[in-house]
Amino acid sequence: MTFAKRLLMIVPVWLLLSTCDGVSLKARNYATRNVVIIVIDGIRYSESWGDTAYTNIPARAALLEEGVLVNRFLNSGITFTNPGHATVLTGNHENIDNVGGEFPAHPTLFQVWLKQTANALPTDAYVITSKNKLHVLRKSTDPDYTDYAATINCGFNGDGTGGMCTDSVTLLRALNIFSTVKPKLTMISFREPDSYGHANNWNGYIAAIQKTDQYVLQVWNYLQSDPFYKDKTTLIVTNDHGRHPEGIYDGFPSHGDGCEGCRRIEFFAISPDFKKNYISQHSYNQRDISATVAELLHLQFPTGKGRVMQDLLK
Repeated sequence: MTFAKRLLMIVPVWLLLSTCDGVSLKARNYATRNVVIIVIDGIRYSESWGDTAYTNIPARAALLEEGVLVNRFLNSGITFTNPGHATVLTGNHENIDNVGGEFPAHPTLFQVWLKQTANALPTDAYVITSKNKLHVLRKSTDPDYTDYAATINCGFNGDGTGGMCTDSVTLLRALNIFSTVKPKLTMISFREPDSYGHANNWNGYIAAIQKTDQYVLQVWNYLQSDPFYKDKTTLIVTNDHGRHPEGIYDGFPSHGDGCEGCRRIEFFAISPDFKKNYISQHSYNQRDISATVAELLHLQFPTGKGRVMQDLLK
């Protein structure tokens, strides 16, 4: 028997099909066919997983038995709403304005998927947000992706106009879209923790965190009840940014710099391709979300600057 044949017997094939830095070359077979990314706007880590009693997120804490948590996950770019959301979808630190007047410079994960997927429809990729200004997530300014844009339901009127809507409305819209349209890639963004934070309303902020925790559970329960999504869907929960800790400027009402409170955020996920009840001690950042999703969907994503979160994979 040759050395090469002996090597094939003892070394997993996926290791032989990896690059020197450990990034997979799309050799694995994954069960994921759909991805849902939930962004909960403006939660400090200290009010989510940083509280070891999980006081405000009991639903996600219970779901951890089925999922994964990254203990140190960061917004390593600009800690505002639109740049943070755009970084999640493009895999680049997007330096765009925060008022909804500027599209990302790099193609989004959704645009890349639409371009590379045969017979894909615009409604297969959906952006559903409480803040109207996030309508800019539907596309980028990259000229190679002009013909590819996600469908949006953003803000009060759904088209990015008319101001913001409540998170309960956003949840109902998302569940209805799952039921009727059945998108394969979806981003849902809930705004109320951030809005109550800016209003310096601590009780409202905490209540909003607790409500969105239940919304995550409702979304997951729906996905598991629908044969289109059940056992074929990766759910990711994260934040666009955190908030200042006490002693930094005015504390929790604000955010936007490089302090630990603004940078450290959540990454929780459940996937048929991820481990169960696993807490990663590796440090990752927002750019790594799109890289990992691209891996699960076998996409070529050369414009993204993230890395695949390999230790989360089964």
